[in-house]
Amino acid sequence: MAPYFLLFLLPVLMSLTTSSVTGLRQDRTRILRFDMIWMLVFLVLTMSIGLRIEVGGDWDSYLRYLYRAETMSISELSLRDDPAYWLLNILSNQFGLGVTGVNTAGAIIFSTGLIVFCRSMPRPWLALACAMPYLVTVVAMGYTRQGIAVGLLMIGFVALGRQKLLWFIFYVLAGALFHKTAVVLLPLAALVFSRNRVLSFILILMVFGASYVLVLQASVEQMVDAYVDENMVSSGAMIRLAMNAMPAVLFLYFRKRFIISDIDRKFFSLLSMVSLFMFAAFFVTNISTALDRLALYMIPLQLVLFSHLPDALGRPSGRNVVIVLGIMSYYFAVLFVWLNFATHARFWLPYQMGWAGS
Repeated sequence: MAPYFLLFLLPVLMSLTTSSVTGLRQDRTRILRFDMIWMLVFLVLTMSIGLRIEVGGDWDSYLRYLYRAETMSISELSLRDDPAYWLLNILSNQFGLGVTGVNTAGAIIFSTGLIVFCRSMPRPWLALACAMPYLVTVVAMGYTRQGIAVGLLMIGFVALGRQKLLWFIFYVLAGALFHKTAVVLLPLAALVFSRNRVLSFILILMVFGASYVLVLQASVEQMVDAYVDENMVSSGAMIRLAMNAMPAVLFLYFRKRFIISDIDRKFFSLLSMVSLFMFAAFFVTNISTALDRLALYMIPLQLVLFSHLPDALGRPSGRNVVIVLGIMSYYFAVLFVWLNFATHARFWLPYQMGWAGS
């Protein structure tokens, strides 16, 4: 399990030795800059996620995608759910790249989205460190299709903060081509720009109605392909939902202290309320599998909250090492507990890297 802790260590060290980014645009969003260090981060992330071998609980399920794609033509994609992921498998087969070709393509998309999102935060290294224990290790390395969708959505979140609604819609729809559940984020854009409370309430109901239809009404075969085993996915759902609910409460409480655009403040407030609703729904419904998978789209809220929190609680633009260290201790505990005690962590251990042709 050492490789996972090593991946976590670099952003931790950087987050402890750097302060917040001060350069702001007129709309209070941050200027996106990418230097050689972040290019190296992109390379390391892409290789770690893309070149893994037999890592992740859905590994065998994704191999079945690859085998089925051997006899599939591009003309058949319109008949398939998640056609973009099928296309990656078809192309990887045609070029003889195997499952590693698919995973690496997915890793490039996810890593791009994560880095763009982190660079839009006041403390990019802290945001990246918060992403490593679960978003990178579990989601990107375990749930390939949904990991790609999350990567695209994170770019969409950045676009939305800059009031580029059409680009947000584009990235949500692109994410839905890899995992159809990503479309549940579309009504949130309407909520951000709507001042009508009745319309807002209707749109919130649409989000959860669409979630039910998309996730729970799938055929048995689709559910097996997408989730492998319902018990596996639902195991630990309450903890994962709580990991979003806690930042949601903190964001709603401290949001006025954050240096953030008005659109971002409203959008992530909505994500916070949705996260709290989902956490409450866990106790009064029997849809833990659906809630667990949809909660993956709320994880970026954690990065937003914790990258803003040191400046909200401590000295603005200072290093605020004690606060950062507290946040990092929490995420170290998340990684340690998950790797050592999670029911399905054995599918991630040991970490192996190389080229798996098929």
